[in-house]
Amino acid sequence: MTLSESPAKAPADEVVLEAVGLTKHFPVRRRLADIFTGRRAVVHAVDDVSFTLRRGRVTALVGESGSGKSTVARLLAQLYPRTGGDLRLHGQTTHVRGGRRFRQYVSRVQLIFQDPFGSLNPVHTVRYHLTRALKIHGNAGNSAQELEAALANLLTRVALTPPERYVDKFPHELSGGQRQRVAIARALGADPEALLADEPVSMLDVSIRLGILNLLRDLKERLNLAILYITHDIASARYFADETMVMYAGRMVEGGDSETVTQTPAHPYTRLLIDSAPDPDRIAGIADAGAEDRGNGEPPSLIRPPAGCRFHPRCPHAMPRCTVDLPPRLEVGQPGHWAACWLYDADTVAREGIGAVGDPSIPTPPAHQAPEEAR
Repeated sequence: MTLSESPAKAPADEVVLEAVGLTKHFPVRRRLADIFTGRRAVVHAVDDVSFTLRRGRVTALVGESGSGKSTVARLLAQLYPRTGGDLRLHGQTTHVRGGRRFRQYVSRVQLIFQDPFGSLNPVHTVRYHLTRALKIHGNAGNSAQELEAALANLLTRVALTPPERYVDKFPHELSGGQRQRVAIARALGADPEALLADEPVSMLDVSIRLGILNLLRDLKERLNLAILYITHDIASARYFADETMVMYAGRMVEGGDSETVTQTPAHPYTRLLIDSAPDPDRIAGIADAGAEDRGNGEPPSLIRPPAGCRFHPRCPHAMPRCTVDLPPRLEVGQPGHWAACWLYDADTVAREGIGAVGDPSIPTPPAHQAPEEAR
């Protein structure tokens, strides 16, 4: 079997991978007092995460460091056993722990790691890395000539041309961007249906990040791939992704079309993320005038996470209900745009008497937009 030269014949927007209530808790080393009391503390790294990855679409998962994004990627790649929830590949529940079934799974779902310097073995050449991927997944052909053609095809796909210039190089002879392209080529050696890109550009120079994102976009379109793009940069999610989901402290807090989420953010945490991104159009000293003080403090401990909404200790709009009840996904404005925030629950707003602050029909303006008269 050789690598396919054209996109897989499958319906547009077909669901490839689906996470349903995905949960991961890591046990913490027990102290002496815990042994006598019988308590067992855990890190609530991921709690009740649900989303779908579709062919030909990019889904971005955005959040600050420690929010659980990379843990989600490793759960989808089945590198971590899940504590709860379900993971479905083409509608079928999957649970693999190694061996042949794991190899079959990773031939369809591939993970691209964040660090291009650590993901390649420094003592082996590009030829070795790509040949091994091709042979493991049965895409190396039946002769040396077919193998060479497959290697050249992979390097050409990731714009490392001419292929003979790179195929016998060691990782230390390549730049960071070239190493990441080799890592992407290695993932493509399995001829996958889904790519899990765990912050693929965060360790690269700013000048070459756009090239890697454009490469992934081109691969998505030509090979009809489903891509999960994990990042802490919500600005790049708006540029690259079709759909954006926001995570905070292990939970999903907002999701929807990328343009909608980034232009009219609903959750206070999403607004905080957007405010933290550099904005050349922001007018210093004017755009922030009158903006409420928000986002102060540190993310909560995931060993003892806050009750209710996990963002409430930092939220300027926190209400008594936020400290007790976990908010569900509530529709906001555009169809498909939701936020897990009590500000968009009409009964809660009326009971708390906060007026139009959380009224879905009168959304709070994002703090990064200056008032009209100030422009």
